[in-house]
Amino acid sequence: MIAGTVTTSSVDIAAHMANLGFDFLWVEMEHSPITLETLRNMVLATRGLPAQTFARVPVNEIWTAKRVLDAGVSGVIFPFTSTPELAQQAAAACHYPPLGRRGSGAGLARLSWPDPGRYPDSADENVTVIVIIEEARAVERIDEIAATPGVDAMFIGTSDLSFSLGLRGDQNDPLLHEAIAKVVAAGKRHGKVVGRPAGTPEQVKEYVRQGFRLFQAPTDMGFMAAGVKRYLEGVGT
Repeated sequence: MIAGTVTTSSVDIAAHMANLGFDFLWVEMEHSPITLETLRNMVLATRGLPAQTFARVPVNEIWTAKRVLDAGVSGVIFPFTSTPELAQQAAAACHYPPLGRRGSGAGLARLSWPDPGRYPDSADENVTVIVIIEEARAVERIDEIAATPGVDAMFIGTSDLSFSLGLRGDQNDPLLHEAIAKVVAAGKRHGKVVGRPAGTPEQVKEYVRQGFRLFQAPTDMGFMAAGVKRYLEGVGT
């Protein structure tokens, strides 16, 4: 699965990206100024298009998940899920009782959901829960996190994990590679999809060989910059 990352507050860009072949949109609400109102408009604009709309919330809390779910997203991505308790909280935030702790009030979500007549059951069955592993302490308890019921995937935030390991963002240090391998192994043991960022098609192919199945592609702005650079180099400016 490959996610196209949306960082600009543009409904047009979200709708265009949802039609380009990505499996889902990663709407970035932790590291960009995208608001709930804009997210809701993106959900409406992408309704019926091939890519589903997921949101990365700013913090792992019940209420942050509730708000994006009630806006109609199909998946929630939780940053800094560094303990089994936070993994359990993420899963609970995305499921109604008795499975979890999601509050009842998804009026807006029903209007754009493909199965509105049975929204609570359908949401419990289909909303994707992704937790991000980006601290050394998460790796230390990765088996417990991976074993959490209701968590569908673990995504490794390789840059933040590098910083947490004292490597200042270095992506080539053996210590980081060792930590990443531990997460992949735990995902395999517990039947969880494991993902990571992938900037190029070559990286995707290499990471698939390593056991990854979920990838965050570059951002909308990154793709635009790369396209502009190729164009201008082609005309010799």
